[in-house]
Amino acid sequence: MGAPGSVAELVAALPARRRILITGATGFIGRRLVEALVAAGHDVTVLVRAPVRAAVLRPPFRLVTSLDQIDSAVAIDAIVNLAGEPIANALWTRAKRRRILSSRLRMTRQVVRLIARLERKPSVLVSASAIGWYGLWQDEELTEFDGGKRSFMHRVCEAWECAAKRAQRLGTRVVRLRIGIVLAAEGGLLGRLLVPFKLGLGGPIGAGTQWMSFIERDDLIRLIAHAIATPRLTGAVNATAPHPVTNAQFAATLAHALQRPAAMRMPARLLRLVAGDLVKELVIGGQRILPDKAGASGFAFRHATLESALAAILPVSAAQTADRPASHRCRSAAAVLGATVGAVARLVRRSGRAEQARPV
Repeated sequence: MGAPGSVAELVAALPARRRILITGATGFIGRRLVEALVAAGHDVTVLVRAPVRAAVLRPPFRLVTSLDQIDSAVAIDAIVNLAGEPIANALWTRAKRRRILSSRLRMTRQVVRLIARLERKPSVLVSASAIGWYGLWQDEELTEFDGGKRSFMHRVCEAWECAAKRAQRLGTRVVRLRIGIVLAAEGGLLGRLLVPFKLGLGGPIGAGTQWMSFIERDDLIRLIAHAIATPRLTGAVNATAPHPVTNAQFAATLAHALQRPAAMRMPARLLRLVAGDLVKELVIGGQRILPDKAGASGFAFRHATLESALAAILPVSAAQTADRPASHRCRSAAAVLGATVGAVARLVRRSGRAEQARPV
């Protein structure tokens, strides 16, 4: 976490004292967005179903547990809709797929209903989506002007974006932010990879040729602020850095940043056996996404390359790991391997119980 001044600077594109409502505020992206907005002096309202979870947020902010608690006369300048069931924390059983889809539709529809009854409509709704909208591709470069291929995540994102677009009929500009792999040390994909890669247990997945379209988390916060502050920016916007990498390049670059080898290749067949479509769409498949609309609207990425993003995220972590005694690294490696085997076993047991694993 940066000092308040540096965090506030992430939302410097916004005019002073904006009134902003955030759903999904306690998540990996939402926490950082709230921190930046509060540090910059904006009037922040967060929707958190369980108030105890708001303890992770930096005050001051206004807390609501239901959008019905917001009076119709309240003025809101912008809404950022980030809420939704986590996608990669469990197998895609039938029940899990329903939660992934229904949680996003339910919250987005509630946001649109709130906009409909507000006496003064927000000027903009920035609604999260994902690059999963594009489906699975090979080496094709994709922009916001390309279509999507059929897949579970395409279905989810298409329905999610359609729900958000209904706010346009109410006079609110809608930005559908198709977010790629968000990088930060505290969570997300990178947070899960740091320990095995620090221990020399990292490497490519399968052939390593699948594309990974990423964005450094603070660049994403800056892009959200840019979307709010830029009236000409509307519709689908890719939230990915302009230089995506293959999985093999990602593994090699991360290992180099941590001064470790990247020789432990994970067999794709094993992952498919354990996790099915989740792995096929999120890990083995990929998309090569370019942020054309963000660039055309004047947004400048600070971390356009993976090397730049990792240099900003990892300098302290890499040095600490390099100084560990070899005996400690060996003990930790054994623990990680044991945990990995246990996780695989749990997933297999869960998948065996789940006749619901058929597509919805």
